[in-house]
Amino acid sequence: MKNILVRSLVIFIVMSLLNAQFSEWTLHFLREKPDGLALVPIGVLVECLIVTIVSFITVLIFRNNYSSVLKIVVLFETIYLITLIISGTNPFAYFSNKTDAGLLALFLYVNSFVVFLMIFVFRLLYSKIISSKIKN
Repeated sequence: MKNILVRSLVIFIVMSLLNAQFSEWTLHFLREKPDGLALVPIGVLVECLIVTIVSFITVLIFRNNYSSVLKIVVLFETIYLITLIISGTNPFAYFSNKTDAGLLALFLYVNSFVVFLMIFVFRLLYSKIISSKIKN
């Protein structure tokens, strides 16, 4: 993918879907009853959609500055974490108040970090494979 806009849009969509899927798996792990927490993956997906739009507009405006995948991933991650903080999701609430909602808030941040690492490792492996093909 040579076009930075297409590459950034694909990265944003993949990160959004991964964050939503991990929040779904987190709820399954917590074995939550169907109440207000059951809609968290949809909320995460909507939040990631907003983050995708804001990140894509940022890449459109500063196209020359976002030439690498790592910069694009860091941009998405930064905006996502800022929106989590603004929405009132406190990752440290679980340590003072041992509830499932606090644990879910903690896992939203952990999931975000895991998605970041997955994209980073995928990019690292991809670059190693491409560089080995170029040498041959």
